[in-house]
Amino acid sequence: MGTRPLLNRRLAGMGTTIFAEMSALATATGSINLGQGFPDTDGPEEVREAAVRALREGRGNQYPPGPGIPELRTAIAEHQQRFHGLSYDPDTEVLVTAGATEAIAAALLALLEPGDEVIAFEPFYDSYAACIAMAGAIRRPLTLRAPAFRPDLDELRALITPRTRLLLINTPHNPTGTVLTADELAGIAALAVEHDLLVVTDEVYEHLVFGATHHPVAALPGMRERTVTISSAGKTFSYTGWKVGWVTASPALVSAVRTAKQYLTYVSAGPFQYAVAEALRLPDSYFATFRADLLRKRDLLVDGLSSAGFRVFNPEGTYFITTDITPLGEKDGLEFCRSLPDRCGVVAIPNVVFYDNTDAGRSLVRFTFCKRDDVLREAVARLRRL
Repeated sequence: MGTRPLLNRRLAGMGTTIFAEMSALATATGSINLGQGFPDTDGPEEVREAAVRALREGRGNQYPPGPGIPELRTAIAEHQQRFHGLSYDPDTEVLVTAGATEAIAAALLALLEPGDEVIAFEPFYDSYAACIAMAGAIRRPLTLRAPAFRPDLDELRALITPRTRLLLINTPHNPTGTVLTADELAGIAALAVEHDLLVVTDEVYEHLVFGATHHPVAALPGMRERTVTISSAGKTFSYTGWKVGWVTASPALVSAVRTAKQYLTYVSAGPFQYAVAEALRLPDSYFATFRADLLRKRDLLVDGLSSAGFRVFNPEGTYFITTDITPLGEKDGLEFCRSLPDRCGVVAIPNVVFYDNTDAGRSLVRFTFCKRDDVLREAVARLRRL
């Protein structure tokens, strides 16, 4: 095999994800896992029963249609109209994917050529960097800086070059919890239109907002035909293992993304697609109760982390809290997170792995609050030992 590295050089340095490393550390040490963002209780019972019913009735046990079952595509279109006033044709403008992660991969692989530049907010979810690299494109980070974590639109404008092809937006933003305002999005949209840029927007936390309002990028003037909107069922309905996501966009954009997607998984999650179709039609009371429950958990952990000595940045959305470990006398978030299980039996995620500009994230650490109240209280008690 010679001396050439086995791994494609575009993925150099992208070995095991930080989530896998930290979750394995949690298991090995018996620690409370506040790192990886998955709930420790299942979502609505009626949604789980819908999946069981589909399994027993033989719906989805064989290959579903490539774009997704018609029932789910229709439910997704209804959801976009119901919550955001966006009208999409379920036959030509909706595509079901294996979670939002595949939707992001398919969109970037479909829309980018080698050498294209992609502007993404950093810290960015780790799959963004990997998918941009696999497409042969070049990422240009727009750094969201503590304590506000707001985008600087003048800096964004300065990053745009003739090679810029696409803006990769995430709102509500993981890991900072920033929810982009209407004015911020209007400024971003104006730049996209001015420079004829495509926009891929990851909105998986669209229902997890606290005291803020989620504004879909595609609803802004000039954006409907240039925006690929991505969301998923995992975060909204607490069934992250089902991996049911979707794309809504113009027919031309959906056709492009579908072309790449069909060579990734082709189809997935057959019976779960039927269940998610029912979940999307749950009454407004479900979404309101879910949000209120998460807000209470957020406040519980925010207060606990503050009392343990962290500097806490209160999130407007998602189910993650970013903290600064400097007040604890610490400087290196990665080192801190690797030692934390042995020190007090808690696992967190170092934000620095989400940055190209590592100095901006070196002392930042992310905790998730999508856990049972008793688990959060025990985690806080352990963290106070620091």
